[in-house]
Amino acid sequence: MITKKQLGKKIRGIREDFDLSQADLAKRMDISRPAVSQIESGDRSLESDELALLSKIFSISIDDLLEISEHKKINKIHTKHTEPDVRISVPKINKDKFKEVVLYILEQCGAKPNIGETVLYKLLYFADFDFYEKFETHLTGAQYRKIAHGPAPCEFAQVVSEMINNKEIKRDTNDYYGKSQKRYLPLRKTDLTKFQANEIKVIDDVIDRLSDMNATEISEYSHNDIPWEAAQDNQIMNYELAFYRKPAYSRRSYEQDI
Repeated sequence: MITKKQLGKKIRGIREDFDLSQADLAKRMDISRPAVSQIESGDRSLESDELALLSKIFSISIDDLLEISEHKKINKIHTKHTEPDVRISVPKINKDKFKEVVLYILEQCGAKPNIGETVLYKLLYFADFDFYEKFETHLTGAQYRKIAHGPAPCEFAQVVSEMINNKEIKRDTNDYYGKSQKRYLPLRKTDLTKFQANEIKVIDDVIDRLSDMNATEISEYSHNDIPWEAAQDNQIMNYELAFYRKPAYSRRSYEQDI
């Protein structure tokens, strides 16, 4: 995770490359010049909308802005803005943990009529990203791709296929308000020895908050989370952006971290 001081130093370097004074940048961001100074010195955090605005001002992806690397001087005359690449450094999935999380969610709320595949995708996403935001380490390490209906776990089909073959879960199709709904039923108990207490607590919190939403509601809700907003269509979503969530989505008290 990039620190406030590292990010501030990077912002200052890019600003100077663009021949902008702190006053110039403050005017473009609609904040005070002292606020820009505090950001560059690492004494002030960036709000999610400010981060998105800097991305536009500097023609740089949010991923690149938050990447932990020394700022390299750019030639603003010859530099062209290109679409950001998918991050090279990506989490590695723990398939055994992913299976147990799937089973645990299905055990706790899978019997609800609204819990089809789309809702399950989002519950997995929020469990993974909420845990990463709170503890700065991965729960399952699954990758999530930005698709039209919200975040989708890339490894889901392969892992679930294995679970079906091993008779750990069963796949079924129901009619849900006139639409075909793909559902999953657990065929074995979750191995709770695979979890730490804080992992269960985060998953339970996600289930309590979101498991009563239907597919449309939870998809629309996920669209306002910064990791989804910042990603390009079909791009892998960046776990680091969980630290720049809007207050309504954040699960961490950052005041305590200062």
